[in-house]
Amino acid sequence: MQHWVFGYGSLIWRVDFPHHERRRADVRGWARRFWQGSHDHRGTPDAPGRVVTLVEDTDAVCVGAAYRVDEAVFEHLDHREKNGYERVPVTMRLSATNGAHPGDDTVSGVTYIAPPGNPAFLGPADIDVMVAQIARSHGPSGSNRDYIFQLAVALNDLGAEDRHVEALVERLR
Repeated sequence: MQHWVFGYGSLIWRVDFPHHERRRADVRGWARRFWQGSHDHRGTPDAPGRVVTLVEDTDAVCVGAAYRVDEAVFEHLDHREKNGYERVPVTMRLSATNGAHPGDDTVSGVTYIAPPGNPAFLGPADIDVMVAQIARSHGPSGSNRDYIFQLAVALNDLGAEDRHVEALVERLR
């Protein structure tokens, strides 16, 4: 059986899993925020980095990438997204196959969200506090700076604007 998975962070640019199809997609009612701590990839337990999660926002549209995958891929993704993330159902609007603009294809799928209350949730903070934490954090998967810069490039490649990510990147430069 095949399923759609929505990626909005590193799943956009670090695709280390097999998939049948990749499409630009968006989900409505969710905003991307650097509010999740990373103790296992972009930081350490003593000095966590900051990575993205989705938070509910009725007016938001989050652009990312949707992947059509086999059921077996979830074993890998569940392990990769283990630090406070859980699978939640979402409705995605897929782009036309040329990737130019969203089409009329709406599909059900899942994404990984780190909800408030999980042990690694950091929540909102002043932008300068977030920037300082991102600038100094480093973990087994590399620096937190690389994570946000790669995300910014991936979003640009998708033609997606995200003011939260853009503001952090501007301050980090």
